[in-house]
Amino acid sequence: MTLTSIIWQILQTVICLAAAPLVTGFVRFVKARLNGRQGPSPLQPYRDLARLLRKELVLAENASWLFRIAPYLIFGFTWMAASLVPSFTTNLVLIPTADMITLVAMLGAARFMIALAGLDVGTSFGGLGASREMMIASLAEPAMLMTVFTLALLTGTTSPARIVDFVLAGGVGLQVSMGLALVAMILVAIAENGRIPIDNPATHLELTMVHEAMVLEYTGRHLALIEAAAMVRLMLYISLISCIFMPWGISQSGKGLEGLVIGLFAYGFKVMALAALLGLFETVIAKMRVFRYADFLGGALLLSLLATLVLYVSEAV
Repeated sequence: MTLTSIIWQILQTVICLAAAPLVTGFVRFVKARLNGRQGPSPLQPYRDLARLLRKELVLAENASWLFRIAPYLIFGFTWMAASLVPSFTTNLVLIPTADMITLVAMLGAARFMIALAGLDVGTSFGGLGASREMMIASLAEPAMLMTVFTLALLTGTTSPARIVDFVLAGGVGLQVSMGLALVAMILVAIAENGRIPIDNPATHLELTMVHEAMVLEYTGRHLALIEAAAMVRLMLYISLISCIFMPWGISQSGKGLEGLVIGLFAYGFKVMALAALLGLFETVIAKMRVFRYADFLGGALLLSLLATLVLYVSEAV
């Protein structure tokens, strides 16, 4: 542990929280412009969070202690998971403890808490959203773990920082398995973040909503924490994809201040490029019906399994 690794870790933790609303706002801005509308400013999510924090907290009469602490736990688990992903440097103090399986477990814990909170108040919307969320989780988590397994076979580690070092050292060239794992992770990221075609974060239609159904009873700072956690989760997946599959520009240990500045610029460019691609994808695709979620996430699981099989076959030949 060095002083610089502690400083960069604090910087990374602050950046993933401070930039998350901007990324969400940028996706909305891109979608609005592609639809021919002026749309809100990319800074609008900051104003929305500030407005929620100023509002009075109103709790449902039958809400238990679980309903009150869930937003803090959801936000804490998600923020901690995002802090484990190396974004602009691998010289971070938490790198020795960072592991892809740990990351999946922390996101699973956050999802478990939001589903419990949705059920706690006993409304029909909360139960509907929780049941759909668990259905998505039962399909998305195996696909995510299978993708992690493929990456571990390719690189010999489940640590994101060590994967970055391995890829930058030329350990992985043009690999079919890597490409299949990338597509599988993108499909999982879309489902986990409640984006189109799985969910639409801007809708409140009973027949289609998932995430919004579980948080309808939340107000004030509780809702601000849950919305901020959703923004950080999107930032996490974008950072994870750019870290593992596009690690170019990330500063490694010993690169100095110049490498760090390059890493920051490269990270900002990759995040905005992926956010723009997400906005484009959501503009050209329609919302999927609920009973087709299994097809979408089954495809992700199949691709991750195929990535492992291709890897074994290519090594055996």
